[in-house]
Amino acid sequence: MASRLLYLVRHGEQDRPEVESPEIGLSERGHRQAALLGERLRGVPFAAVHHGPLRRATETAELVAAALPGVPVYASELAGDYLPDDTDPAGLPPAYGRFLEGFSERERVDGPRLAAAAVERFATAPAEGDVRELVITHNFLIAWFVRHALDAPKRRWLGLNHHNAGLTVIRYGTGGPPNLIAFNDVAHLPSELRGAGLPPNYRV
Repeated sequence: MASRLLYLVRHGEQDRPEVESPEIGLSERGHRQAALLGERLRGVPFAAVHHGPLRRATETAELVAAALPGVPVYASELAGDYLPDDTDPAGLPPAYGRFLEGFSERERVDGPRLAAAAVERFATAPAEGDVRELVITHNFLIAWFVRHALDAPKRRWLGLNHHNAGLTVIRYGTGGPPNLIAFNDVAHLPSELRGAGLPPNYRV
């Protein structure tokens, strides 16, 4: 039976998180998170590493790939940072409504188109054999893949938050629905490097 193991990772902590810019890379903590993630994944026989085009995702991929010699690395718009669904705010908490209102009309069209293409590319079983791929991306897309795997209502991508360098693994097979194997796993990070990307004072 053919299967795909899709490893999803949120990029390491961004330097100056209060500033929105595609040119901002990783903080010192983010570099440490990515390097430790690479050690965690060393030896996994990945077919490829894919990453979003923003600098923080690119730098994370470079640090992880250093522990994966011979594995090809590709930048992909599908792994980028975008709105995965033009979610109707009706019935949602007001904070979610305000958040969704911040997206432009173009983002409401382009984002769902990219998300659909990403699901078609990464969220299916291969024709034959077993494939492992790593996608280094952003919080929204990981939430969308998890929601898709669980066949949850579309709006449930909202509220799924992920640690920087947290690891989520989903198995897609030909014999049944997707299996969520790991979610937001940060066992490779010491306590002082956990919680980045989550609410203040959050600890695990």
